[in-house]
Parts: sequence; structure tokens; C-alpha cells
Amino acid sequence: METSQALEKILPAFERYYTVNKDSEPPFCAQAEFRSHNEQYFLVRSAHIADIDSNEFVYFATTASLTKKELEDFSKKAWEEGLSKVKPYNGHRNSDITLIILTDTLAEDKNQLIKQIKKTKFYKSYKFSFHGWSNFKLVVVDLETQIIYFNRLGKDYRKLIEKNIFQK
Repeated sequence: METSQALEKILPAFERYYTVNKDSEPPFCAQAEFRSHNEQYFLVRSAHIADIDSNEFVYFATTASLTKKELEDFSKKAWEEGLSKVKPYNGHRNSDITLIILTDTLAEDKNQLIKQIKKTKFYKSYKFSFHGWSNFKLVVVDLETQIIYFNRLGKDYRKLIEKNIFQK
């Protein structure tokens, strides 16, 4: 399976809840945004207690052979672009940034690349978490071996990707 075919299989899974943009600026081939706003009241609507905003920004990248340098570049670029969209205030809970890389194969230094994927971590809190926080989720899909690699927070996407890309 090619990266373009895998991308076409995974994007519809996000279209139900996310706003998907297929015309993204390089190095990403697509982006998806999810925004949730909740309000809490005490008995009546005029007794407003809190606003709760939760966001997620997902970036999709494709490459023929993923190298350590490309992984770093994709991760930093996704983190920077995602943080530029965050507007922290006292009702902001979290804004997570996710990077999904679809690759035909991993580069020669496969074991070190896998270690780097698992160790990749970005985190930012706003005003000691009183105005929320941001986490980074990373998922790398090796289409040749049909193995999914992820960091600790990216584990949530495993079933979604297996179901939509690898099942016939």
C-alpha cells in the first residue's frame, strides 16, 4: 500500500468529528481540528460557574523513508504550528497536538528511530496549568511491515489506524 492510499483511508475516520483540511501547507499533506466548548452552571443558566475548552490539532505527513532528521523536523513543525493556534485563558483546559506520519519504510537506523519515536515528548502548561496545558502525541505508521509506532500519548490512535488502514 502506498502512503497516498493510506492517507485516503484514514482521513474519513477523522471527518466525523474533526474539521479536515486536505489542502495543507508543506511539510504536511492534511490537517484536522477538533474544538469542544462546555459550560457549567449552578441550577440556573445565569449562575455561570465555568467554561471548559478542549482542542486537538492533528497533522498528517507522508514520506517514502523516514529518517531521524525528518522525524525531528516534522515533530518540531507540528508542535510550533499547533501552539500558534492555542489561545489559553482561565476556561482553557487542554490543546493537544497530534502528528501522524505515514511512511513506506523506516530508514537504516531502525532501532534508534524507534527509540526516538517512543521518547519524543513535548509539553507546555499555561500559568501553572491554571489556563490549561498542551501535550504532543506522535504516531508513525510503517506501511511495509504494517507496524504502528507511537509515543506514550499516541497509543490512543492504535486501534483507529489498525481498523481503517490495515483491515480489509
